[in-house]
Amino acid sequence: MSPRWPDRLRRFGYAGAPPAGVRERLVPPFPEPATRLWLLLGLGPARAERLARAAEWLGPLLVTVLAGVLRFWRLGRPRDLIFDETYYAKDAWALLHLGYEGTWPDRKIADPDILAHPQKIPLSDTGAFVAHPPTGKWVISAGEWLFGLDPVGWRFMTAVLGTLSVFMLCRIGRRLFRSTFLGCLAGALMAIDGLHLVMSRTALLDLVVMFFVLAAFGCLLIDRDRARARLAAALPADAEGRVRPDADTAARTGTGRRPWRLAAGVLLGLAASTKWNGLYVLVFFVVLTLLWDVGARRVAGARHPYRAVLRRDLAGSVLALVPTAVVTYLLTWTGWFLSDDGWGRHWADGRGGTWSWIPAPLRSLWHYEYLVYQFNVNLHTPHKYQSNPWSWLVLGRPVLFAYDSPQPGQDGCSTASACTRTVLALGTPALWWSACLALGYLLYRWALRRDWRAGAILCAVAAGYLPWFLYQDRTVFSFYAVVFVPYLCLAVAMMLGAVLGPPGADRRRRTRGAVAAGVLVLLIAWNFVYFYPIYTGQTIPYSGWQARMWLDTWI
Repeated sequence: MSPRWPDRLRRFGYAGAPPAGVRERLVPPFPEPATRLWLLLGLGPARAERLARAAEWLGPLLVTVLAGVLRFWRLGRPRDLIFDETYYAKDAWALLHLGYEGTWPDRKIADPDILAHPQKIPLSDTGAFVAHPPTGKWVISAGEWLFGLDPVGWRFMTAVLGTLSVFMLCRIGRRLFRSTFLGCLAGALMAIDGLHLVMSRTALLDLVVMFFVLAAFGCLLIDRDRARARLAAALPADAEGRVRPDADTAARTGTGRRPWRLAAGVLLGLAASTKWNGLYVLVFFVVLTLLWDVGARRVAGARHPYRAVLRRDLAGSVLALVPTAVVTYLLTWTGWFLSDDGWGRHWADGRGGTWSWIPAPLRSLWHYEYLVYQFNVNLHTPHKYQSNPWSWLVLGRPVLFAYDSPQPGQDGCSTASACTRTVLALGTPALWWSACLALGYLLYRWALRRDWRAGAILCAVAAGYLPWFLYQDRTVFSFYAVVFVPYLCLAVAMMLGAVLGPPGADRRRRTRGAVAAGVLVLLIAWNFVYFYPIYTGQTIPYSGWQARMWLDTWI
């Protein structure tokens, strides 16, 4: 690209810029700011451009405000320990006061006491065997530290993370698609997804995993852009400033320090130390980043890009992600290491054997984790709301978190009809069924058009989804799918971007695309509003609840 082109034009790719070369293929420019709307409103070009740039942050913030209102409104309802809150809310309180999970009386005794007399906590300092690592419960405990052992307290932090994840998705979508509109669209879709809403209002661990995985995905996207920019800067240029591919430079140039990849390693360690399915995400993301490096070196001119990555990038990628995640995982057990009464804390004390050279606390943790693994893979107890992963995308079997039947004349129930009050972990059907089509479109874009954005989204979906097929006999639930909800929303946004048409399409094509995309988005929004009462435990007539049970398997 000629140096005569101003930096602003080169950076944002204004109309009339030179054809895309090696540098632009390595670091795609952001498109021209969307000033057309502001110009139609009679604003001058300079002011329209300023407003378009302000929208890069204002748009995500407005979507986040919407998400926050939906997630925090009447957060304490229902006033109960719903579904697995009976474990995680109490374990979080124990971590806050003991540093490890203590022992509680039977839930039939402890739960009513907690709700009626939260100041009288029947917690014993005897260590309890638990099925999941501590990070997610430490997160929940932050809300309990602020608000006490109360429904608002144990749900506060999941509502915070659910809201922040919408903001992150807007910004991630903007970086991925180079479009503020599509980024905000993806975030808005997640803001009105029923499963994400319910999980944001419930003190379970899966939304915490989703948050850390999404943050790691965003860090890796930033790392990708910065590493490719360094590689582009190292390539030689001719007298007119045009960058050309060079095999030696592409094979030998390092990409320098990569702090965003280290940050991703920390976040993936936090995900794995919340629930172990975070480990599968780590494996998928390591492979994804290596393939990104291969693509960058191929574009830069490397004759053997895989060999170049093995020499220049493999060690750095693995060391930045895997050891960082492992160290982070171990650090999250600090409270257990510092305790004397944590379950199994002194199992290895005084034991000899082949591995006696490893410090006893680490061997004790390994033994504990082995028993936890055995428990999890052998969990076959039938449950009314368990489901096979094959049915998750089509919402075959949602999970009922809470159900109540208020008497006529009580809790908002009309005296003339029977009522129900439920919390159902069900994704917004129109969104999820559209996502099934969008995933098919992304497979086409990735397999036949080599679209790296489609590949990245598909990889993230696969990382959160495919590992559950390894445990066909285990008791699993469809709300585990919240981990890959952000990427379903990205997939739908990318599909709608294609429906809108390319920037160079004629006005008729763009109008038709806008109408089609707008109808689908409005349908998803209406669908969310219709199901909102059964996402938030509102009292509705029994006939209204029955009308919302579109499939027999939802009952």
